[in-house]
Amino acid sequence: MNNTDQLMDMLARNAGAAPRAVVARRLAPVVLLGLLCSAALAWGLMGLLPAEELRAPATWVKLGYAAALAAAAALLTGRLARPLARAAVPRWLVRGAMAAMLLVGAVALGLTPTEDRLGAVLGQTWLLCPWTLMAFSLPALAGLLWALRGLAPTNPRQAGWASGLLAGALGAMGYALACPESSSAFVAIWYTLGIVMTGGIGRWIGPWVLRW
Repeated sequence: MNNTDQLMDMLARNAGAAPRAVVARRLAPVVLLGLLCSAALAWGLMGLLPAEELRAPATWVKLGYAAALAAAAALLTGRLARPLARAAVPRWLVRGAMAAMLLVGAVALGLTPTEDRLGAVLGQTWLLCPWTLMAFSLPALAGLLWALRGLAPTNPRQAGWASGLLAGALGAMGYALACPESSSAFVAIWYTLGIVMTGGIGRWIGPWVLRW
């Protein structure tokens, strides 16, 4: 037996049990911290909505969409953090969450009187919404990319895209606490755009940050 075989045998006999849920334990604290950062930015820079508006159905639609997309994107990010993991199902879950919100927005827009539809789509903050949402997502994106560097993503571009979508959804949850818009069509278009923009940043920088 040569030295290499002896080393491998020693490592195999003394390795101990493999740690469980490594990906979840690395990503979960970052997800929580990213959500808290986005909420703190919304509170500090915009001010939270009044209590009665926070309890309104429109706010829960925004939070529900962002939370559903965050759950799907977290599953996708976790899968892509491991080598050769299957990611088809979480990809469809991400698409399904976005498609469901677009459907809700389209139905709501169809029920809106014709003369009010443009206002429902644009609201009063359409120009600022995606950019502000993206800005609120950047701390989460930085944390997620740092967490992924300690794992084993073999497709850095896709892993960066997934982490960007997750960060965007976390930013949307914080932004929803301060956003004055109540139209589902507005949320379907401009929230989704901000989330996708954050995903694009992750996809762009992923190959540099996650290379190993």
